[in-house]
Amino acid sequence: MLRQLFRKRLALFGLIMIIGFLVAALFAPLLSPHSPYKQFFDGLTIQGAPLSPNERFLLGTDLLGRDLLSRLLYGARTSLIIGVAANGAALFIGATLGIIAGYAQGWTGAVIMRFTDLMMAFPALLLAISLAAIFAPSLWIVALVIALVNWVQVARVIYSQTVSLTAREYIEAARSIGAGWPRILFFHILPHLWPTLLVWGTLGIATTVLLEATLSFLGIGVRPPIPSWGGIIYESQSYFLDAPWLVFFPGLCIMFLSLSFNLVGDALRDVLDPTQRGRG
Repeated sequence: MLRQLFRKRLALFGLIMIIGFLVAALFAPLLSPHSPYKQFFDGLTIQGAPLSPNERFLLGTDLLGRDLLSRLLYGARTSLIIGVAANGAALFIGATLGIIAGYAQGWTGAVIMRFTDLMMAFPALLLAISLAAIFAPSLWIVALVIALVNWVQVARVIYSQTVSLTAREYIEAARSIGAGWPRILFFHILPHLWPTLLVWGTLGIATTVLLEATLSFLGIGVRPPIPSWGGIIYESQSYFLDAPWLVFFPGLCIMFLSLSFNLVGDALRDVLDPTQRGRG
C-alpha cells in the first residue's frame, strides 16, 4: 500500500507537507525566533501599526507587537491537536454507533439512525456555533464540539457498510457455528471497515482544521493568548488593508494543511478501494 501511495506525486507532496507541519508543531520552541506571547516595544510602528516582514521579524508582527512567525509555529500545534483529537473522537463515536445500528438493526438500529438523521438536519457550522456558545471555549472544548458535529457522516457510512457486511454468507456461517456478536464484530466485520475509517480519518482532519479556523475566526474558538491560525485572522480583521500579511500567512497555513490531508486522503481512497483506481 505504501509503495502505491508513494507513486502518486500529489499524495507524496501532501505527505511531505504534513511532515513539515508536524515538525513545526513538535519543535516550535526550538524553531520559533521569539516567544509567541511576548509583546515587543519595538514591534509596532510609531503610529502603533504592526511591522511588515523584516530582518528581525521575518513575517512581521501582529497588532500587539508579537512575532507572527512564532505564533504561526505554535498555531500549528493548536490546529493539529484539535484536528487529530476531534477527528479521532468523531471517528470513534460515529463508528461505534454505525456498527451497533448496522449489526443490531431492528428498533436499536432505527433509533440510532433516526437520531443520526436528526443531527444531520442541523447545519454543521450552526450547530458548532451553538455548542461553542454554551460551553466555555478552550482547546479541548473546541475539539469536543467539533467531534459532536462531525460524527454523523461517519456513522451513516459505517452503518451502510455494516448492513451490507452483515448480510453476507460468511457472517451467517459464523453465526451457525455459534460465534457470538463480539467475535463477529471484531474479527469479521471491523477488519473490513478499517480502509473506510482510515480514509475518513485522513480526510476528516482537513475538515476539522477548517472548522476550528472558522470557529476561531468567529471569536468562539480557542481563546487568546493561545495561538490559533483562525484566531490570528480574527484579531487582524481591522488591519486587512494596512497589514495584509496578518491574514495572508495564517490563511496560507490553513489552506496548505487542509490541502495536504485531502491529497493524502484521496490517494488512500484510490489505493484501498479498487473501484476508485484509475479514476480522474
